[in-house]
Amino acid sequence: MAQLGNMTHTDPLVSAEWLNAHLDAPHVKIVDGTWIPDWVSARGTAHSRFLENHIPGAVYFDIDEVCDENSTFPHMLPSESKFSKNVADLGISNDDHIIVYDNNNFMASARVWWMFRTMGHEKVHVLDGGMNVWSNEYGELTESGQLELQARNYTANFQKHLIVDTKTILDATLGNNEPNFQILDARPEGRFQGIDPEPRKNLLSGHIPNSVNIPHDRVIGTDGRILDSNKLINIFGSINQRTICSCGSGVSAAVLALALARLGNFDVSVYDGSWCAWAHNSQHPIVVGSK
Repeated sequence: MAQLGNMTHTDPLVSAEWLNAHLDAPHVKIVDGTWIPDWVSARGTAHSRFLENHIPGAVYFDIDEVCDENSTFPHMLPSESKFSKNVADLGISNDDHIIVYDNNNFMASARVWWMFRTMGHEKVHVLDGGMNVWSNEYGELTESGQLELQARNYTANFQKHLIVDTKTILDATLGNNEPNFQILDARPEGRFQGIDPEPRKNLLSGHIPNSVNIPHDRVIGTDGRILDSNKLINIFGSINQRTICSCGSGVSAAVLALALARLGNFDVSVYDGSWCAWAHNSQHPIVVGSK
């Protein structure tokens, strides 16, 4: 739950109307988190698009730069110190209210939202519908480069309950601990069932035992916004366990976490590394098919 001006806001999303009304508020910082997978377009394409067109005042947050550079897996969560330095260099302080958006169906505004929350920043929300809804409703975009940024002070405060690693899932899967959580997999159904190949080389498709497939695009409406609560309840049903969201590498998993936060569950964890971290090891069990 976060304070927006004089009101309490329990939805993790804000509307374009809200952003337009607060565009010039001194502590509102707009962050473009657009990410395009490298099997879709060349590295740096998202940043190039940002330089051509973005919401006025926005800064660009690159999940492939603000990451653990020593990891063999893509865009893994960085250390507190690295995150703090990268965010401070963007001109963001702990007191700022961050509004994240993207230009690619919540890729990766939801991931950036989750990263800030995992680093202890509560005043962070996602622009519902992203730049497309913004430009359709208000039209104002900037075609200039990145702003000249003045570094601020920022200190991360790691929230370990919002992230899990492979060992946590492996222990439960192999029966070392009772599985007290539900894993939701945000990948397309074909990859989850092992019918379609993974886009990253040398990875088998399939899924983690006992996980449930909810492709991330199911929670996004035809208007590009996250579905309302009633429709989301129909998708997720009743989940009485701790929830962990997974996907290919931890990006679209955050879209499910964002949708679950709209239902009031802000304690959903993301499996950082997700399928990349799981399937690279041939000793990890992989299930093929719908079960």
